[in-house]
Amino acid sequence: MRKSLRGLVSLAVLIGTVGTTGVATAADTEANSPTAVADSQSTDIKDRILAIPGMSLIEEKPYAGYRYFVLDYVQPIDHKRPWAGTFKQRLSVLHKDTDRPTVFRTSGYGLSTTPSRAEPTRIIDGNQISMEYRFFTPSRPQPADWSKLDIWQAASDQHRIFAALKKIYGKNWLSTGGSKGGMTATYYERFYPRDMDGVVAYVAPNDVVNKEDSAYDRFFENVGTKDCRDRLNNMQREALVRREPLQKKFKEKSDADGATFNTVGTVDKAYEAVVLDFVWGFWQYYGQDVCDQIPDAATASDDVVYETIDAYSGWAAYTDQGLEYYTPYYYQAATQLGSPSIKQPHLAGLSRYGYQPASSFVPKSIPMKFQPQVMRDVDNWVRRNANKMLFVYGQNDPWGAEPFHLGKGARDSYVYTAPGGNHGANVAGLVEAERENATARILAWAGVSAPAVQAAQPLARFDARLDKAVDEDVTREHGLRP
Repeated sequence: MRKSLRGLVSLAVLIGTVGTTGVATAADTEANSPTAVADSQSTDIKDRILAIPGMSLIEEKPYAGYRYFVLDYVQPIDHKRPWAGTFKQRLSVLHKDTDRPTVFRTSGYGLSTTPSRAEPTRIIDGNQISMEYRFFTPSRPQPADWSKLDIWQAASDQHRIFAALKKIYGKNWLSTGGSKGGMTATYYERFYPRDMDGVVAYVAPNDVVNKEDSAYDRFFENVGTKDCRDRLNNMQREALVRREPLQKKFKEKSDADGATFNTVGTVDKAYEAVVLDFVWGFWQYYGQDVCDQIPDAATASDDVVYETIDAYSGWAAYTDQGLEYYTPYYYQAATQLGSPSIKQPHLAGLSRYGYQPASSFVPKSIPMKFQPQVMRDVDNWVRRNANKMLFVYGQNDPWGAEPFHLGKGARDSYVYTAPGGNHGANVAGLVEAERENATARILAWAGVSAPAVQAAQPLARFDARLDKAVDEDVTREHGLRP
């Protein structure tokens, strides 16, 4: 499998390793000599990074113990036709030391320009490269050819960035990401399995068959306690029972904000889509411990019902303005990733549209055609070929209802579930034995010393400013998205 991929990616590799003339030069050979290597190591890290062809600096921000750079990197719009146009893709470098291992992180969405550290970066006390996913503003080709937004093109973006920076950060590399970022890390491994020394994918959905979503129905029938489920279902139902007065409030607020509904079609569709997200949003980001904060639907005023739905779903989610940033995600969900649909029988007779497909949230001017074979291919590859891959899920996270699975072909790979965890589940939340094993494997994959692996403890201290539980690259409050 790995050999068969070499021909497919040769053009993408070539772009990142040849001179501007398109051929290897004598200077390239001289740059790899021992003298040149020693000289480069004495050069300031910013100058070394900016010496990479196509790399430019947006800004540098100070942070104690690190250098932090926000950068642009010139990428082909189409990695299969690298001569047919380019665009600038944002990335950031949290630089620790070139003698430390490196974590390659992506959220699968945009890029936060505030320094932060993924859990594996803290565990290995390493450098971190973070990439903005293609087609998220401003990393979008102009004009935008949406057919070039697929998981192979995005994986090829990562591959070129890795190939360029590996010359500077020569120690082991791990890829990571949460939610869509965990999916992205997995797809990158599927297409470029020789790049990374390990993968840590958090809460990564695996929608193998898009039209088969019964796993989600079973999840919502059993998650938490019956009392909590009933409390949530009653509030959600009440929001549809009171559709007329609450939708009027919603429309008035939307008009005041200048919000429009051209993509979803009508205020009514947007209103119902937000209400139908309510229970999902609660379990995705909260949990059983705050269920008693959900008001009693039977006695709640219209204002209380309205505000409760807003707190967990976000009324602005399906306005044109709320959808615009997420168009690349909904496009991918409608063409390759798939999206969930649940029955919600407690809303029978009240729901007019049911769970609307991802294509409903993409402007009609963008062509879309679903490719059912794509996720099946990734799922089969993981089952048969996973090597040094760790998947972490949360017990009470609805996105984990359809997880990745390992087959007989998997090696040194694991799927763990954090008890009571939601969409923020991580290694720290695993039971002790699994936490220690996961930490030890991450350290081993990063190539750190044997004593550190045996200790199975993060090498860097917790930093409340850097080590945030929530991914800042995603505005989590609004809409049904991984």
